[in-house]
Amino acid sequence: MRIGVDIYPTIDIPRPDELARLVEARGFECLLFPEHTHVPADGSSLYPPPGGPHARMLDPFVALTAAAAATERLKIGTGICLVIARDPIVTANQVASLDLLSNGRFLFGVGGGWNRTQLTNHGTDFDRRFGVMRERIEAMKAIWTQDEASYAGEHVAFGPMWSWPKPLQRPHPPILVGGMGPRVLERVLAFGDGWYPNAIEDLGGLLARVAELRARAAEAGRAVSVSLNMTPLHPGYLAICAEAGIERATFRLPQADRAGIEAHLDRVLAVVREAGIDMESDEEQT
Repeated sequence: MRIGVDIYPTIDIPRPDELARLVEARGFECLLFPEHTHVPADGSSLYPPPGGPHARMLDPFVALTAAAAATERLKIGTGICLVIARDPIVTANQVASLDLLSNGRFLFGVGGGWNRTQLTNHGTDFDRRFGVMRERIEAMKAIWTQDEASYAGEHVAFGPMWSWPKPLQRPHPPILVGGMGPRVLERVLAFGDGWYPNAIEDLGGLLARVAELRARAAEAGRAVSVSLNMTPLHPGYLAICAEAGIERATFRLPQADRAGIEAHLDRVLAVVREAGIDMESDEEQT
């Protein structure tokens, strides 16, 4: 099992380059940054004024570029990117550029979001967000894989067009689809390379959905990975997930200074060791 961490890349924690060096030095596989462009001040947020860390976040692609430049082997990625709030042509170029500049170390976590007002501010109909997400990802795949790309959908249409660079990873960086809704497995199978579910207290229920996903993928002649998000600091939970074949687990880091971040990273490593997972000898996973 691969072990990584994620953190809100805010102005209140160490810089992304410093943070990435701390994570890489301890042998973690990846560092993922979530995304929120803003928090509406209308009471729709789950967080108290002025919006908690969600209102204080750096742009993930800018922050990840700094993290990539400061490291050599650490995978960097979005956990998750709100593609429904982004222009797909611009985002396709950002993903390809970051994957190229990081020497193929980018993981593209995507999701549909939960804040209706926030997405409305970006011009996205909240109730149609999953259809928008699918088309924007399909459109980006066309840009990444075609020299003369075009796409015609209900929400996205363009072409023919030229756009370089192409991603270093072929055909594109792994797309990890976040979410826990009733139709998330359909989205993973439709346009994802893996599922990025939240760790939940009902581990049996989660593992049942993992088994269902793998069975449906096998029927379709595909293989998909599973990366666990917000993994609890519980060695028994982690060991069961590893035994079930979940390929990756990420742990949420707190909003803290360097000393606090380092202490939490070391605590995660202690849990990983207690779970009997050897990060050094694990085989390469996407």
